Amino acid sequence: MKMAFVLFDQMTTLDFSGFFEAVTWLKILNAMDNVSWDLCSTKEEIKDDRGMTIKINHVRPDLSAYNLLFIPGGMATRQLQYDKDFVSWLQTAQDVKYKVSVCTGALLLGAAGFLSEKRATTNPSAYELLVPYCSEVVKERVVRDGNVFTGGGVSTSIDLGLYVVESLTNAEIANKVKQVMDYPYYQTGSFM
Repeated sequence: MKMAFVLFDQMTTLDFSGFFEAVTWLKILNAMDNVSWDLCSTKEEIKDDRGMTIKINHVRPDLSAYNLLFIPGGMATRQLQYDKDFVSWLQTAQDVKYKVSVCTGALLLGAAGFLSEKRATTNPSAYELLVPYCSEVVKERVVRDGNVFTGGGVSTSIDLGLYVVESLTNAEIANKVKQVMDYPYYQTGSFM
């Protein structure tokens, strides 16, 4: 399982870090074989929406080399969805098996064409912005349509991460991860 975390200037870090914390336990717990991940962007470092700098280890990789694509949200998505160069780079993930977004990262999945004919969700403040990209905007915390997973607002990233862990493995592994994260709120089977 090779994961690409797509990061960009003005992203919301909790969108990324909650999901990242949950799914990287797959490697730490040896729950899956060959788990790896890369921080990917269009440049060598990004600044989140609070000014924190994050170093990027893969600049503009061909995203088709990954098994899972993850995109966080943030106010910048409202402009990035129209950035032809950025969206074109995302489209290199066309054949990636699992596509995941939290919050308004769904706008970027949509702009790349990955939500066509799919049900999806996003931050409640952006439901209307998601309408053109998918078959149905679902006003739920987590939505799965095939191998596309979308999560609602910022803190949903933790629940979505645990749900993806459960979907890729089983409830027992998801429960182990939520225990080591000391996160009592996720209930296995709740989004299935």
